[in-house]
Amino acid sequence: MKNTKFLMAAAIVGITTLVAVAADHIDAPAVQGGTSDITDFYAFQGENTSNIAFVANVQGLLGSGSDTQNAAFDENVLIEFNIDNTGDNVEDLVIQAIPRDGKMYVFGPTAPSQTGLNSTIASNEANQLSVDITPYGQSAIVESSGGMMAFAGPRDDPFFMDFAQYSQIIAGNATSFNNPGADTFAGSNVLSVVVEVPKSMIGGSGTINTWVESKRRQ
Repeated sequence: MKNTKFLMAAAIVGITTLVAVAADHIDAPAVQGGTSDITDFYAFQGENTSNIAFVANVQGLLGSGSDTQNAAFDENVLIEFNIDNTGDNVEDLVIQAIPRDGKMYVFGPTAPSQTGLNSTIASNEANQLSVDITPYGQSAIVESSGGMMAFAGPRDDPFFMDFAQYSQIIAGNATSFNNPGADTFAGSNVLSVVVEVPKSMIGGSGTINTWVESKRRQ
């Protein structure tokens, strides 16, 4: 795969020791209705406690059936997990995911060729693998290599939000959420990229800053 430059399209930030969650469902005007909108970012300790998992969800609010069946990762959009393991809020490592011809290619963790808004695919990185993108309605396809694991494909939207009650609170008509609340995103889907890596690949003192970006080909 040739080295192609990508420019940041959208970003969500999280800070983690073991768990980070950030959410944004089509709120950013620059990416609204597009294929680069990030809905959620999660980072958490894996089932294997020596691993850490990174999850980016894009293209939210996909209805079940044909909406999700026809949804696809954009081959012009790079998903980049950023990892700061020195506490200066600058990425020391990146994990990059880019789709091509029905597969998701994953590179890293590796030091970025440059920090900030622009990225170049680390196609010469030793840590890399590819996984078939799981079709809608089929069992998850997971590939592993060198201790890394990866998945890409449609999943049920895991984010819970009672948007109607939230709107009532904002309008001053209510003071709190209901228990139980109503899940606004129930029955909707997202496209997920999941990468799990050994913590030994991340380094640092045990606390990291991590965030995800979607970047569009220049």
